[in-house]
Amino acid sequence: MSGRIWHPKAFSRPEQLNAMEENRMLGHLGVEVVEIGNDFLRARMPVDHRTQQPFGLLHGGASAVLAESVGSWSSYLCTPPGEYQVLGLEINLSHLRPARSGYVYGTARPIRTGSVVHVWDIRITNEEDMLLSVARLATSVRPIKKPR
Repeated sequence: MSGRIWHPKAFSRPEQLNAMEENRMLGHLGVEVVEIGNDFLRARMPVDHRTQQPFGLLHGGASAVLAESVGSWSSYLCTPPGEYQVLGLEINLSHLRPARSGYVYGTARPIRTGSVVHVWDIRITNEEDMLLSVARLATSVRPIKKPR
């Protein structure tokens, strides 16, 4: 895909998405959006006591949280604000190498953004841009039901 993929009325600054997560799971884990490009979204997550498993490595579940978050945020940015909800349908995640400290970065790029289902390719890298994990996320994009 080329060009800008986000809905024209969608958030355009990382701090707008970060504010939504302040007192939620992502805020507690230290996950923050750092860049919204024309066709990608990137967030970072610290590798520390909140995201490590008992052996000091990045927890696979924390990687899944990062992957699902950047993909879901991306689907959200493709829709008119306040009109649709985005729900995760399926995630597949392969861990390729470990991380022990610093930050990891999750970058989502579209595979398909249809009217009902979006599919995202997510790459998780370390601060040296080494590939740590690859994921594919499918999301359901559904209209928000208005009260009668």
